[in-house]
This record gives sequence, C-alpha cells and structure tokens, in this order.
Amino acid sequence: MPVPGGVAFETSSVGSGVLGAPVFDGVPSASGVPVPGGVAFETSSVGSGVLGAPVFDGVPSASGVPVPGGVAFETSPAGSGVLGPPVFDEVPPAPGVPVPGGAAPETPPLTPGALDASVFVAPEAGPGSPVPSPEASADPWRRYDPWAAAPLGAGPLQQTGGAVLSVEQRRRRRRRGLVGGALLLALVSGAVGGGVGVHLERNGGVGAVELPQAPAEPGGRAADSVAGIAARALPSVVTLHVSGSEEAGTGTGFVLDTRGHILTNSHVVEPAGSGGEISVVFNGGQTAEAEVVGKDSGYDLAVVRVTGVRGLRPLPLGNSDNLRVGDPVVAIGAPFDLEGTVTSGIISAKERPITAGGESGDASDVSYVDALQTDAPINPGNSGGPLLDTRGQVIGINSAIRSAADGTDSDGGQSGSIGLGFAIPVNQGKRVAEELINTGRATHPVIGVTLDMDYAGDGARVGTDDSGGSAPVTAGGPGDRAGIRPGDVITAVDGRRVHSGEELIVKARAHRPGDRLELTVERDGKERTLSLVLGSSDSG
Repeated sequence: MPVPGGVAFETSSVGSGVLGAPVFDGVPSASGVPVPGGVAFETSSVGSGVLGAPVFDGVPSASGVPVPGGVAFETSPAGSGVLGPPVFDEVPPAPGVPVPGGAAPETPPLTPGALDASVFVAPEAGPGSPVPSPEASADPWRRYDPWAAAPLGAGPLQQTGGAVLSVEQRRRRRRRGLVGGALLLALVSGAVGGGVGVHLERNGGVGAVELPQAPAEPGGRAADSVAGIAARALPSVVTLHVSGSEEAGTGTGFVLDTRGHILTNSHVVEPAGSGGEISVVFNGGQTAEAEVVGKDSGYDLAVVRVTGVRGLRPLPLGNSDNLRVGDPVVAIGAPFDLEGTVTSGIISAKERPITAGGESGDASDVSYVDALQTDAPINPGNSGGPLLDTRGQVIGINSAIRSAADGTDSDGGQSGSIGLGFAIPVNQGKRVAEELINTGRATHPVIGVTLDMDYAGDGARVGTDDSGGSAPVTAGGPGDRAGIRPGDVITAVDGRRVHSGEELIVKARAHRPGDRLELTVERDGKERTLSLVLGSSDSG
C-alpha cells in the first residue's frame, strides 16, 4: 500500500492487536520494531513511501478480531509474516474518512486502537481505470485492501493539507522564515526606537530630571568681603517712608547710637514739612514712627529719632580723610523702595565740589558738598544711606547722583545711575550730626564776603561796590580781617584751584568754623596769598 512520505502507525493499547493512528513524519519506519500485539513492519525502500510487509513475532494474529473503528485483520499463515485482508465488523467506519468507492463515514471519538483522524483520499479515476461494479459500490469497505497495490494510475494517499515537504525544502523555508523574521524584527525595533526617541526628545528623557549641583558650603564670609560687610551693616540700616500734605518720598538712613538717633539726608525728610509723618522700617521688618531732631539744607543732612525700639546697633564711623582714590566701598540703601539693596564700587575721586537742590527758587535749600565720588550704583532711594569701607565703617553719606537723562545731580529724580554717585564725607557728617542732636542747628563756616555768582572767568570773584545790595566785604568779618577787597578774584584754597564761586563755598563748607585757610588772590593782575580764619553762622 503506497503511503505519502513514509507513513507509520501509532501504537495501540498493549495486547489489543490494533494499529494506532497513522503518523506522517516523513521518515520510513525502522525494520522490525515490535508493536503491541506482536506486529511490526519491514522497512520500505528509502524514499519509496511504501511500508514493508507486516512482521509477526511468532504469535499469529487472531482472525477477525474486531478493532474500534471496525477494522481487523484475517489470520495469516503462521510464520508467514503477512496479515490477511482487513475485516470490518458491524461497527460503522469512522465519519469523515474517505474510502474507496467514495463512502465517507462519520468520525467517532478516538479510542485506543482506532486509526488516527487523518483522511485518506482515493485517487481520482483516470483514463482506463476500472469502474467499480454496483456490488462493489454497495459495499466498498469489504473490498478495500489497504495493503494491496494501488490501482493503475492512482496516486499515493494524500493528506487534506498540502504535500509533505522534503528536508531541503523545509530548510529553505526555515531560512526564509528566519530572514523574514529578522527583517520584521528590525522594522518593528526601528519603529519602536524612533517612537521612544521622539518621546524622549519631546518630554526631556525618562523619569524626573535631576541637574548636577554644587554641595552646600559654610555660610560665613571673610570680614572684608562685600558679603561680610553687608552682613554686619544691614541690621543698622533703615528705610524711611516720608509723607506730607503735598508729596511723599522714600530714603535711607543708619543708626547713630542706642538712643534712637538716625542720620539721613535733609531732602529725604523735607516732604514731611511741619505736620507730616516719617515711618522707619528696620532690616528685620520692625516699624517705628520717627520725629525730626534737626536738619540743614546747606549740608543736606538731617537727624531723626525713634523711640521704644530695643536692640539698636549703631554703625561705626570711619575717617574720610584716610580714603584714597581706588579704595573699595560698599553702598547700602533702598533704591526705588527696594530696601536692603547692596552695591559695591570704588572711590572714583575726592573733594569733588557739587551743588544740589535749589528747588525753592531763592537758593536757600542749595547744598554745597565737597563730595566723595564713587561708581557704586546709587539710585533714587539710596539717599541718606551709608557708604562703607572694607572695615564696615561709614566713610560717607550717599546724597546725589549725576544722571545722563536730565543732567541733574540730585537723586530725588527718577533717573538711573550711570556710575557717578556722590557722598558727603563722614567727617563733615559727624560734626553736623552732633550739632543737630545737641542744639537742633548746624553752624556754617563763613568767609565774610559776597561773591559775584555771574562771573564767567576762572576763579571766584568778590562783588564790587556797584553790584548793589549788601557790602561785598563784611566789615570786621573774616575776609575783611584777612585783607580781601571788593573785585578780588580768589583762585585757590590751600593750594587747590578754584574755578567758580560755588567751588569756593564748597571748599569753605568742608571745614569747621575757626579753621585757617590759605587763599590765593588775584588783584590788578598780580597774585598774593592771604591767611583767613573761618567765622561761624547758624543755619536758619
């Protein structure tokens, strides 16, 4: 009987004498392999696809023994090694199994010893094939011999699926499958990788982002560093909020002593007038009301006092005469109401004569300052704040700026700093503050002459008799005693050039009453030197 690809049968139950279901493994059965019931098959020719004759182990098969599915074999002669033709009992064949003649019985549930559910298809009748007789068609199973030779022209039995592949065909198909799988895996991996890459790019990576950062360091700073100076000075610096009937303003001040005296600029407290309010805010946030102790517009200095405040820390006062151009300085204030602002720079120049104020119209509020110039940023609101040296000592009181916006030199406007700030030297501020605290007034050193402020030449010219008003030289005053005459041009003070009347006033204000000055005077084209002792006048 031809078998596609070399068919073998599965083993039935032990002793049943029944063959199991056919197995299509593409390999011929080994010769002489015993099967329960004593049956084995001889090896067919390699690749022939035909089983050899059944071989018995010496025990003849019982004739006509029924087998599940209805198949049994007749007894062959003892020792012949050949099974008889199959015999069918009354059990109907398994459904769905085609048999010669076209019958296809239904397949019952598989039981031990029954044939497998593989379907055997009869080959189509070709030209010249014998036509089964009606008697054979009526009972085709009793004439079907599975071990008989195939009819002429009939092909081998076929599975219902495709033909069984050869070993080489399976290898080629396996290689194609591996290549196709690799290509598919590469495509899928590329798509997944691309999607993941886009996601990471859009969302900043996988998981939370943690950026590298330097470890914490000790909080202390060198005493002469900007941070060290600021740490010591800030508790002593205050912000002043001043309001009056017509205007309001913000400025800065610093604590002078434990009694509550605070030094600031005169123009800071000016808006309060006689009935306004002054609120002082300390660095820690504590607030207190303040009252004016005294002020002087000529020096642009004022002292206010707070009461009921504990823990006041006065700022130490330095000596402005010790400063040199280029020395580092630190400014603290509340520019544009930003309290506690710290800036730093250097001393850009000394003895810079400046005038500020003059808004009253009669020039009674003009300030004449022989100022320290600094490039530490100072803006509106810094007024009255301290300018500190590297020891944290006050060496100046910030008072004015030169602005590129409107050309003014008072920081009362709203223009910004261009690095031209001016501070009242602390030596002058100390003297004036002491006078304001002790008497409520400040004294001004005077020369005892009236100056011609319209003079356009170099130097400060004393007025003439025909200039009108009061006498150009006060009789019995310091100038008269020194020998100054109307029309004299003062060109230097203590050897330093003087270019205008304002500069002469600034130079005089930088000294105390009673100080002696050496004046260079030009008269009738000749220069001479005069010695003058400054007089005193109270500020009104």
